[in-house]
Amino acid sequence: MGFLGIVLALVLLVGLAYRGWSVLLLAPAAALVAAGFSGEPLLASLTQRFMPGAAGFLAQFFPLFLLGALFGKLMDDSGSVSAIARIMTERLGARRAVLAVVLAGAVVTYGGVSLFVAFFVLVPMAGAVFRAADIPRRLMPATLILGTSTFTMTALPGSPAIQNAIPMPFFGTSPYAAPGLGLLAGVVMLAGGMAWLSYAQGRARKAGEGYGGAEREAPAAGDPDVRERAVTARDFDTAELERGAIAASAPGFLAAIAPLAVVIAVNLLMSLVVLPRIDASFLEEPRWGGATLSDVAGVWSVAAALAAGTGALVVIHWTRLSNLKRSMDAGANASVLPALSVCSLVGFGAVIAALPAFALVRDAVLDLPGGPLVSLAAATNVLAALTGSASGGLTIALEALGPTYVDLAARHMVDPALLHRVAVIGSGTLDILPHNGAVVSLLALCGCGHKESYGDIVMVGIVPSIVALAVVIAAGTLLGAF
Repeated sequence: MGFLGIVLALVLLVGLAYRGWSVLLLAPAAALVAAGFSGEPLLASLTQRFMPGAAGFLAQFFPLFLLGALFGKLMDDSGSVSAIARIMTERLGARRAVLAVVLAGAVVTYGGVSLFVAFFVLVPMAGAVFRAADIPRRLMPATLILGTSTFTMTALPGSPAIQNAIPMPFFGTSPYAAPGLGLLAGVVMLAGGMAWLSYAQGRARKAGEGYGGAEREAPAAGDPDVRERAVTARDFDTAELERGAIAASAPGFLAAIAPLAVVIAVNLLMSLVVLPRIDASFLEEPRWGGATLSDVAGVWSVAAALAAGTGALVVIHWTRLSNLKRSMDAGANASVLPALSVCSLVGFGAVIAALPAFALVRDAVLDLPGGPLVSLAAATNVLAALTGSASGGLTIALEALGPTYVDLAARHMVDPALLHRVAVIGSGTLDILPHNGAVVSLLALCGCGHKESYGDIVMVGIVPSIVALAVVIAAGTLLGAF
């Protein structure tokens, strides 16, 4: 009955989340369903398991949600995100419109702009570029997923994404764990995703499918439509430009990208230079929680980087931030819902992990052939898929099995940095299922449905990530972390 309760709780969570229900409600309700089938006391499961699990995650990672949302909102309000996207598409031109959108998404998200802020700014820009190049609109969601939610989120070393920070307290690693393997995985993801988008674009062109989706007759060479399609990304429609908030006072490329460079540079400096040299022995005192530097170094480095980037952004774009207080309030408020949603999923995982039936799941995962790397990849994949959240699934997996994997790694002489990279990449594969909140939101913003666009999302978001994960496991097994 206990295992049946876990399955039923997961079906409830996935099914209703797919229909648009908030995980703030679903996660505690599903956790109580699982607890009830296991004969556990419901109120005790809520207050003694769900809430401590959710609160622990919030206490540890809320600064990253807060600073990330604040930085993203200020980047948006200063016009920097729009300027970066516009200038990149202008420079690359309509013939490389897909690559331009992918790279624009990669630059802003690797620089620290939150995913949903990036979507709201990049979707109008991508629409203008795709219309100018006459690329089917149904390919926009997949293009944006590739640029924002794959290699920049899980593979590239130093990424400020929350997924890259979660394993650090468990494994004592930094955001730059296994940098060579991360770069290798990033190349695989980008190359695989671009190959599919190029194939899909070519197939659509042969079928006569344009931006609107309808097939068209092939025009004669002298047809005015041919000349109209031979455009660059500068030929944006005026309405699209307005929706993209591209104003005459928008910052130049260097001014727009400077805060992102500050985030990346400070993150690198904190991780590799500053924190390894400080005396943090005071953390072991009871009043500081008896922690070690490895427990907090990851959060400290990313938080310091985002704070420095925010400060630089305010200084550089002071004149463009017409109402700084309103922008900062909006950014702070925008951090709450994503943070609490993930916390709710983590609380759900805490309840599930404490049930007697979960031992069956844990033993099945740990008994997989291939050693701790394969086991860890499977655990993060499955839990990210079931929760529809890379960060939620990763936290659930490591809260339940983190110490076990540390022991297994020591026994098999596996570098913790390799565990870190496998765990993060594993969390960013099957999380992009139809009930994922980012997928649902992006499809709505693009005006597309699951039926027309989700297949391409799978081919650029899931398939290359799984291939990259296999490559990292194989390379890490043979060569170790590098």
